Amino acid sequence: MKAPLTLATGFLLLATASAHAEVYRHVDAQGNVTFSDEPMQGGEEIEVKPVTTITLPRPEAVRETDQLLEEVEREGAAYERVELVYPEHDQAFHSGNGDVTFEVRSTPSLRRGHRYEVTLDGQPVGQSSSGSITVRNVDRGTHQAGVHIVDREGIQVKTGQPITFTIHRPSRLN
Repeated sequence: MKAPLTLATGFLLLATASAHAEVYRHVDAQGNVTFSDEPMQGGEEIEVKPVTTITLPRPEAVRETDQLLEEVEREGAAYERVELVYPEHDQAFHSGNGDVTFEVRSTPSLRRGHRYEVTLDGQPVGQSSSGSITVRNVDRGTHQAGVHIVDREGIQVKTGQPITFTIHRPSRLN
């Protein structure tokens, strides 16, 4: 029992030592740079940042793309349409503070676990199951808004037509 524990500890120390090995840098008279794990005459020790590692999910935990597409198509087929009711396409309006309340509806109504998601200039800005999403402090100018129905996992199952609208806001100059 003691021998395997000692052996395991030795391997652990060896692995740790190699992971934190010193790196040396040397520049010769001609300006050539050499890196080494052994000290050199005239070389300096440099600090090497740790390598970033990413742990991927197990293959069995990742759903197959075809299976996911079929599920999205099946869930999306339950809806005839989803649309932005307000603001209307090409509408221009004043909003002193830049707040915009988007009104969304679908035919038929949302299924359990689904939500409306509004995007503004291609970026998601809010989700709701009520059909009303308020976005605060939208900059003046013309914007494009989109609407999607997303499932429990945030996957888009139905997409509506995007709209364009313009916000007029007071300026500090005027």
